[in-house]
Amino acid sequence: MSDRPVAPTRADFNDFYPLQTRWNDNDAYGHMNNVVHYALFDTAVNGWLIERGLLDPLTSPVFGLVVETGCRYFGEMQFPDRVTAGLRVAKLGRSSVRMELGLFRNDDDTASAEGFFVHVYVDRTNHRPAQLPDATRAALESLQ
Repeated sequence: MSDRPVAPTRADFNDFYPLQTRWNDNDAYGHMNNVVHYALFDTAVNGWLIERGLLDPLTSPVFGLVVETGCRYFGEMQFPDRVTAGLRVAKLGRSSVRMELGLFRNDDDTASAEGFFVHVYVDRTNHRPAQLPDATRAALESLQ
C-alpha cells in the first residue's frame, strides 16, 4: 500500500475556470515555475467570484484574505499549455472558506497540480472577520 497522493480528476470538481499560460511562466528547466501555480489558483478563484458579481476588488465591502495555502504537484505544465482550474469547496464557515483547486493541462483528465486556499472574509474598513455575504455563501455552497 502506498502513501503517495493520487492526483484528482476532473470529475472531482464542481465547476471550472479556463486559464492560459504565458511565455514567462516557464523557468530555466523548461516547465512552469511552482510560484505560477499559486498565481493561477488566485486568478481562478477571484475570476470565478468576479464573473458572478460576487467580488469587486476595489469596492466590495467584504472580501477574502488568504490565510493558508498549499499545493501538490503531479505533472509538468508549460507555455503554451491551456490550463483549466477545477474548483470545489471543502469547508464553508461563517466567515471563511477552504477552496480546493485542480490544475488540468490541455485536455488531460488528471490534474497536474492540486492546491487549496483558505480565505477569511473581512470588512474592508477594519479588516476584521465578517460574515460571508448571502449571495457569496450561496454561490460557494454550489461548489460543495
